[in-house]
Formats: sequence, structure tokens, C-alpha cells
Amino acid sequence: MGRWEPNARGRLEQAALELYIERGYEQTTVAEIAGRAGLTERTFFRHFADKREVLFWGSGPLREHLVAAVEDAPDAAAPIEMVARAVQAVGELMGERRESARRRRSVIDANPELQERELIKLATLSAALAGTLRRRGVTDPAASLAAEVGLAVFKVAFERWVGDPAQPGLSQLIRESFDELKAVTAGSRLQQR
Repeated sequence: MGRWEPNARGRLEQAALELYIERGYEQTTVAEIAGRAGLTERTFFRHFADKREVLFWGSGPLREHLVAAVEDAPDAAAPIEMVARAVQAVGELMGERRESARRRRSVIDANPELQERELIKLATLSAALAGTLRRRGVTDPAASLAAEVGLAVFKVAFERWVGDPAQPGLSQLIRESFDELKAVTAGSRLQQR
């Protein structure tokens, strides 16, 4: 594939993920990623600040999507319902990307630096959700609790989704996880699946 082919960002992402899996994140260089994608290092740096950002560049759009879903939630919705709607919307957005998400997760799980970056991403998403809830009139600690719990539910559902291809879609797992949360907080237990 030539340098002038479309979708340079996507090609760089795919090349990086392949190399991270084959050789390991630490052993892969930007030059190798660019070469595998049929592009130059300069092109790589037009799209990504460093090789780590290949795995995390989607955090900004993800945050925007979550915030927009909370902003668009009905006024009468409880804070946790607003967050549940936002997380559900993200689940629908990611629904077709299971294999890519699974591969990305395996790279992150193999590297402590990337695990730390993933935790920072989740904290940033939680802060954005809590801030949006506060702007909607939800006071603390309710805003912070709803945001943190919503992301915990997402994380549990996401881990099940990427960990087992036999699991249903991410949206369904998110719904099931919120149902389990409701059962836990109500003092009851759901049947084990």
C-alpha cells in the first residue's frame, strides 16, 4: 500500500497493534509502525504524539460522547440513569469493535505503563461525567458517585465482553451489569449466569 492511500490513521493503528502483539509494546518503534503501515515517521507524528497514543487517541471522542449523552438525558432522570444512558450509548458505539478492543486490551494488560495510562483515561472520563452532572444541578457526592459507579459498570461489562467471545454484545452486558448493580444495592442477588 502506498503512502498516498487513504486512512493513514487507521493504517497506523492497525500496524501498531499488530507489532505490539507480535513483538511487544516496549520493543516496537515508531519507525517500525510507520514502515508496516507504508508511511513515514513524519506522518505518524502528524496523527499521534507518541506510540502510546495510538492506543488512547480515542479518549477525547469517547469523553465527548459520554458528556453529550448526559447533557441530552431527560431532566427527570436520576443521576445514575443519566450515566447509564451515556454508558449504554458508548456500548452501542463500540459494539462492532470487539476483536480490536480485545487485541488492544491484551497489549495494555501486558504493560504497566499502559495500564497506568488506562487508569488515567478512566479517571478523566469519570471527572468529565461528574462535571456534566454538576452542571445539570446534581450535587456532590451524588455526581461523583454516579460517575464512578457508571464507569465501574462499564469496565466490568467491557472486561466480560473482550474476555469471552461467547458473551453477548457490549450493550447487553452493560444493561445486565446495571441490573446487577440495582439488585446488589437493593440487597438482593441475581441468579448466577
